[in-house]
Amino acid sequence: MNDIALELFASEYARHRAQEGRGYSGEQLFQLPHLKTGPHIAQWAVRARTFEAFMTCVLRPTAMKEGRALAVLDLGAGNGWLSYRVALEGHHAFALDIRNDGVDGLGASAPFRRQAPGMDCIVAPFEAVPLPPGTIDIALFNASLHYATNLRQVLCEAIRVTRRGGQIAILDSPFYARESDGLAMVSEKRRQFGARAEVLMALPFIEFLTRRRLKDAAPELAWKRHRVTYPLVYELRPLLAALKFKRRPSRFDLWIAAVP
Repeated sequence: MNDIALELFASEYARHRAQEGRGYSGEQLFQLPHLKTGPHIAQWAVRARTFEAFMTCVLRPTAMKEGRALAVLDLGAGNGWLSYRVALEGHHAFALDIRNDGVDGLGASAPFRRQAPGMDCIVAPFEAVPLPPGTIDIALFNASLHYATNLRQVLCEAIRVTRRGGQIAILDSPFYARESDGLAMVSEKRRQFGARAEVLMALPFIEFLTRRRLKDAAPELAWKRHRVTYPLVYELRPLLAALKFKRRPSRFDLWIAAVP
C-alpha cells in the first residue's frame, strides 16, 4: 500500500470523522458502545448488540475454558473502546490501528489506558501486525475488515498471530447475501461522499463482505455466523427496502472461525 496515499487517507478520514461528530471525550468516551446521547446513538445501539454477543459467545466462554487471562488483538481498534472493556475483564488487549489521531484514532485512547493497564496500543496496518506468531488467543476485526485492501493477506496475518485453536472474529462489517447489493452500496457511498470520495475512497478497500469472499480469501477457515438480534428499526430494514424497491441492506452479526 502506498504510504503517502495511506497517510492522506488517514488525515482526511480523521477530519471527516470529526465533522460527523465522532470524536468522543469524558463521560461519552467511557459509555461506548452504550452511548446514550448524540447523533449516532442508533448506530451505537447496533454496535452494542454485536459487542455483547462477542463478549457472551466468544471472550467469556474462551476465558472460562482456558482458565487464564487471554491475549486479545483488536484490529482496527479506533479509539480503543473495545480493548478497554476487554482489559477491564482482566485480559491483555492489543489495540491496533493505522490512525493515531485524537479524533477517534489511537491518539484518543489515553483515558482508557490510564484506567486499564492491561491495554497496549500499536500503530500499524493489519496487513503487517508487529507481533510474533501464535501469541494471540482471539483476533477480532472491530468494524474494520471492510477496510482491507487485500483480504487474503489480512486474514493470513490474523491466522499467523493467533495460536492454534484460537479464534478470529468479525464484528460490525457489512455483509451482503449478493455481491451486486454490495457493489450498489459502494456506488451509493461514492455519490454521498461527493468530491471527498477522491480521497476517502482512493484506496482499494474491499468495502463489504460475502460468504464467498471469505471462503475464497481463507479456505482454511470455517466461518460460523452468530446472528445477533438488533433493535427493531434495524431488523425492519430489509422489509422497508423491498417496499421501496431498493437494494437489500447489509447485515452485521458476529462471524467466528477457529484457527486450525
